[in-house]
Amino acid sequence: MLTVIARQMKETLEFLIETDFPAITRAGLETLQVNLGYLCNQQCLHCHVDASPRRTELMSADTIEAVIRFIKSHKIKILDLTGGAPEMNPHFRELILAARALDVHVIDRCNLTILEEPGYEWLASFLADNDVEVVASLPCYLEENVNAQRGKDVFDNSIKGLIRLNTLGYGKQDNLKLNLVFNPQGANLPPPQNALEQDYKKILLDKFGIEFNHLFTITNMPIKRFGSSLLSKGTFDDYMKLLKNSHDDGNLEGLMCRTMISVDWQGNVYDCDFNQMLHLKSKINKGKVNLVDLMNFDFNQSPIVVMQHCYGCTAGQGSSCGGAVS
Repeated sequence: MLTVIARQMKETLEFLIETDFPAITRAGLETLQVNLGYLCNQQCLHCHVDASPRRTELMSADTIEAVIRFIKSHKIKILDLTGGAPEMNPHFRELILAARALDVHVIDRCNLTILEEPGYEWLASFLADNDVEVVASLPCYLEENVNAQRGKDVFDNSIKGLIRLNTLGYGKQDNLKLNLVFNPQGANLPPPQNALEQDYKKILLDKFGIEFNHLFTITNMPIKRFGSSLLSKGTFDDYMKLLKNSHDDGNLEGLMCRTMISVDWQGNVYDCDFNQMLHLKSKINKGKVNLVDLMNFDFNQSPIVVMQHCYGCTAGQGSSCGGAVS
């Protein structure tokens, strides 16, 4: 099914351009979110990156060096690594070691199954040795739901990965944060984050002895693979109506884009990860939006490109890379 969807990918950008989403600006820059490439050992239906084992885009050593210089120049506090599977970039360890040497907090957005892949036996220990926070995707605590969304055997390998992390102290020691990510199964908003977190904690502990810190609920965005599936099913308009009707102005203050920028595998800068996937480059710095051109740029009060998909971040409890906003 996933292969068929990939072949028949329908782009949603033309349906998102016209918008009445409120204008917002950046409050400063604390977090640098870096996409190390679209290569992944999985191919998931909800993936807004359209990552898969067939993708070849990976950040180069030269761009990694530019990222490190940018971190130094702007005194970045948090480095948030994404993919694909960011661990599949050959410079993954080099970047983390450089960031930790600068006392930067590093987040690895891990799909868990990569921990069980041949050739990645080093990964879990490396993350623990460098106090890297792990934000791990586990869209449900039920095996059938996870496998339906992510593929055969993904649930079992995810559980093995979580147990491996727990054994190293993740979810138990203060310096080893382990947070899980929930995505809805379809065109629905996530349920209340706090209540679902308690369900996750009880079931994972009772069934598998697994502990973790927090659960982040993240709304599925109407772009890339998930957006294409909505168009194919004729439910795109209904989903957009749900997002817009659920908008809460109170969530605007806590939007992730207000204190971060997103960087693609080529070093180009975007206002968020979702804009990156839509190729909506930031309007800052007169259109010169590669990291090498922004070493001394003041991001405070810089404009943020918004379109209709931004309602996905303000609907209901709000949605960000750190889960619910309110």
